Amino acid sequence: MLEDHASSERRAEMGPRYGIHTRHALGVAMSDMKRIGGRFERSHELAEELWNTQVYEARIVASMVDEPGRVTSAQMDRWCADFDNWAICDTVCFNLFDRAPDAWTRLEPWSARPEEFVKRAAFALLWSLALHDKEAHDARFVAALDLVEREATDDRPLVTKGIRMALKAVGKRNPDLRAAATASAARLAELENRPARSIGRGTLRDLGR
Repeated sequence: MLEDHASSERRAEMGPRYGIHTRHALGVAMSDMKRIGGRFERSHELAEELWNTQVYEARIVASMVDEPGRVTSAQMDRWCADFDNWAICDTVCFNLFDRAPDAWTRLEPWSARPEEFVKRAAFALLWSLALHDKEAHDARFVAALDLVEREATDDRPLVTKGIRMALKAVGKRNPDLRAAATASAARLAELENRPARSIGRGTLRDLGR
């Protein structure tokens, strides 16, 4: 089904145009992936089958059809270890991981990992939780800001962007968290480390400070 929408030209553009670098891709548009994903009932087993193909587009669809309640921390760690570009990282976090029962438990361990896309996943997940987890108490986000400040010195742009987007999303959740995120951003803005300073100053602008 995905092969019917594959395009060699689109595949060739993925890296140069969108920064999506992956070994196994068909070149399918996101709109087609969403349409295909919408045709299936939720199925944990199907999601695992799709993920195991190692094909980028199949893995995107896997994140759309999996059953969040059946996603374990072990699965999250396993899939996260396979992330090889920002798009699969962010899409899986936003489509699936933020609704998994153990979502909050993955922030600290992933943020401490050296792998680029595992670390980014920690902050893509925090970003997504800030937008989607309407029941989470503010204390959880305040605690997560410690991770933001701890890891903000990472000099890899894809990690830096994930951290900034997470900090911005937490700050836009409500007035109390805006104050907490602004305080974190202000501390980062005063550091001599360039990535941390950039995150801090950029987030202060994002939050209107």
